[in-house]
Amino acid sequence: MTHRNLLKTLHNPDNISDVIIQPIIFTLLFGYLFGGVIAGSVHAYLPMLVSGIMVQSILNAASGSGQQLREDINSGIFDRFKTMPISPIAPLAGQLVGDILRLLLSGIMAIVTAVLMGWRPEVSSSALIVATLLAIFIGWATSWIFALVGLLVKNAELIGSFSMIIILILTFLSNAFIPIKTLPNFLQPIVNINPVSVTISAIRTILKTGNWSGNATMVLISGVIIILIFMPLTILVYQRRD
Repeated sequence: MTHRNLLKTLHNPDNISDVIIQPIIFTLLFGYLFGGVIAGSVHAYLPMLVSGIMVQSILNAASGSGQQLREDINSGIFDRFKTMPISPIAPLAGQLVGDILRLLLSGIMAIVTAVLMGWRPEVSSSALIVATLLAIFIGWATSWIFALVGLLVKNAELIGSFSMIIILILTFLSNAFIPIKTLPNFLQPIVNINPVSVTISAIRTILKTGNWSGNATMVLISGVIIILIFMPLTILVYQRRD
């Protein structure tokens, strides 16, 4: 089922765009358009940009879980799976396990694009791996939320549009692309409590200093809480669906 999920990604232009093309386009677009304005040069802007693009790309990839799940349900393929000698939970598990690899690919594409633009990590490769894994973990935890939405909402296109709007609002109202101090005073408290801002700050600290911070611990705990809440709910709804 995981293999099937990955093949669907490779053969679907929309899924390919979410996982591979968007990280490349956004890194190039924001880097070359806003790097000089915000940081003085593209090279100076990349250390700030790479963490923001990584988190945004991984969340975009995670949001595809719900839409893909609903498309499969609406097509009737899951009803066919019921007649096969496999575990009833296997189709859902295949979707969510496949998401891990999709999120990994999305994060790698953001990093590779930044490196090709001139960004060089200031920390060891192990710290870079830790930062990437933290982003993937919180993205995978979020996948369970989107999977639950995919089970509850009947329209796959509506799920895709709604997910994209939510991701855009969360990322643009965060510290992903600009320093918080440059925002109007009334927006700064909102941005500071945005969970995306906390996640980006944690990853940014690891990529800058190589140290694990309190924000990183908060992100890790938040991801565990999300999984403990939404994994059982998603499995329960999946088992009870018509």
